[in-house]
Amino acid sequence: MREQALLRSRQAANREIAVLVAVEFTSDRHKLSPVAQQAKAAAAVSARTVRLDDDGEAGVHAPEPVRDIDFDASLAEFQELARSAGAQIAAVLIQRRAKPDAATLVGGGKLDEIVATVASTGASLVLFDHDLTPSQARNVEARLPVTVIDRTQLILDIFARHARTREGMLQVELAQLEYQLPRLAGKGKSLSQQSGGIGTRGPGETKLETDRRAINVRLDRIKQQLEAVRRIRRQQRGRREAVPVPTVALVGYTNAGKSTLFNTLTGAEVLASERMFATLDPKLRQLTLPSRRKVLLSDTVGFLRNLPHALVTSFRATLEEVERAELLLHVRDAASPTLEEQKQQVEAVLAELGVEKKPTLQVLNKIDLLPEGAEVEAGAIAVSGLTGQGTDALLHAIDAALTADPLTEAEFRIPQAEGRVLAALERGATVTKQRFEGNLVYLKAVGPVSLLSRYRKYQWHDAPSKQEEAVG
Repeated sequence: MREQALLRSRQAANREIAVLVAVEFTSDRHKLSPVAQQAKAAAAVSARTVRLDDDGEAGVHAPEPVRDIDFDASLAEFQELARSAGAQIAAVLIQRRAKPDAATLVGGGKLDEIVATVASTGASLVLFDHDLTPSQARNVEARLPVTVIDRTQLILDIFARHARTREGMLQVELAQLEYQLPRLAGKGKSLSQQSGGIGTRGPGETKLETDRRAINVRLDRIKQQLEAVRRIRRQQRGRREAVPVPTVALVGYTNAGKSTLFNTLTGAEVLASERMFATLDPKLRQLTLPSRRKVLLSDTVGFLRNLPHALVTSFRATLEEVERAELLLHVRDAASPTLEEQKQQVEAVLAELGVEKKPTLQVLNKIDLLPEGAEVEAGAIAVSGLTGQGTDALLHAIDAALTADPLTEAEFRIPQAEGRVLAALERGATVTKQRFEGNLVYLKAVGPVSLLSRYRKYQWHDAPSKQEEAVG
């Protein structure tokens, strides 16, 4: 316990102090979904205050303007991103303006406030919850004596922190270099020297900013290495497909509990964390369904609102499991106040991958966090990856949804000497009836077509003849 407390204190001491800047552009607000509109309307009603007027009568008075639920959710998510990157939040500055300032995004007045806040808090980092153009980044950095990082760079830093496999590291570096290429001017110090801080995990030490050709050479080399990885993955997939085993992929918003559910279903020990993007590299495990069919369950990287396009492109190799899967399980946080908004963001990324029409089961996770008696979305499968509640129903739903190798029922008449056949049917199918007559075994089994058709010569549909009844 003492060692753990010491480790936590060291981690806290190593956290960089950050000032967060969130900007809402009022002329370009996202259209709220019906659920969000209802929530916003309810918030507006509940925010009204009732007090006695001067004449003693009760009156209803308008409150302060109610902030968009989308913006509140986005701000909370941004703060979690900062914490996931290892930042200690010293202050959060919010600005509302009609449109971005072409020079600095936030305008001169707000930039003065940011400078003063950095000075008063001793922050070493300013994080923008918005992408900065190369010119905006240069102008802001010219005014601030600290590191400036925008939303995409922050997400790339978290990805770099969590990448473990060779493929994941290559994909992160590819995205980082493509991001940095148009932003080289004025980036010499931060690119050429690695200090281990937020935004500096990446290429480093080669002074790539002085030579665009060096970046392009490195990009070509990474793409070649990734193609080699894809080739190996295609070979592995080809061997898997030679013995048809359907793949079921978990998809969903980051921190929806996919890894916890994956562990509960498969008995694996994949890292499950409340931090965003704890799972970066895909994991595959075999899963046995109630019908005794075998499937491969894939755990994939979580999605995020306004996920940078460069990340979707760079991580296409990782997301191939989603593209190849026969069935998707869209895992959603049932306790999230922005449940519908998160669903729409995930569906937008799936559309970008071209898999929006793939068969999908809606899975509402974390129902253990819902109040007792709470209703869940009709047609969705309610589960708790933490407690295991509802997972049996989920497995049966997966069984019913798989169509490439559907379940069928057949009757067999098999000599007892064919122990290999009997063992294969008992292992891969559900035997619903069985009787022994002499040296024959009569049984009825429910299982995948690929398995039962393999033993078609033993299939039997008629009642046994008297001669057969006399055998033995």
